[in-house]
Amino acid sequence: MGTMPRLDQLDAEDAIIEAIRLKDRYAFEEFVRRHQRWVRGVIFGVLGDRDAVDDVGQQVWIAVWERAGELRDVSRWRPWVYRLARNAALDAGRSTTRKRKQSRAIRQEMAKSDRGETPEAEVIGGEREQAMVAAIQALPALYREPFVLRHLTGWNYQQIAELLEMPTDSVETRLVRARRFLRELLKDKL
Repeated sequence: MGTMPRLDQLDAEDAIIEAIRLKDRYAFEEFVRRHQRWVRGVIFGVLGDRDAVDDVGQQVWIAVWERAGELRDVSRWRPWVYRLARNAALDAGRSTTRKRKQSRAIRQEMAKSDRGETPEAEVIGGEREQAMVAAIQALPALYREPFVLRHLTGWNYQQIAELLEMPTDSVETRLVRARRFLRELLKDKL
């Protein structure tokens, strides 16, 4: 094992990872806050099931906390977290998926009442959202994963290519095909 880098030699994210390796809970909370959205996007991209994202996300963050010491090069934290998220999602997809429809329905109702939407607007917005989510879920995983990383988490082509370990041109091709597939699925629904 090599020597640990000094904290003043690391960039901000690397320093946070190094602090997590030293079991700093505040650094961990900050790291989760900063990166929760894209980790959720990875999970959704693999599973296509937004009901399972929270459960799998919990597993991912527990793994990050418990296994941070295994990360040999703190500058490679992003691919490491990506692999943890992707593997946890794949495991969840193979096992029996627990549904949390009741809590989701409660959250949706609370969100609707907070926005003060009319019943008609709620129905139309809900139908559009359901159609879009169903269409994304219908994408083959080959296309869904880069689509979610690009459009729901805002990653650029290079970042996606590095994480999926493929050329940038392949990412672009998959995104074009995913958009074409979605347009076809949604042409009569939106």
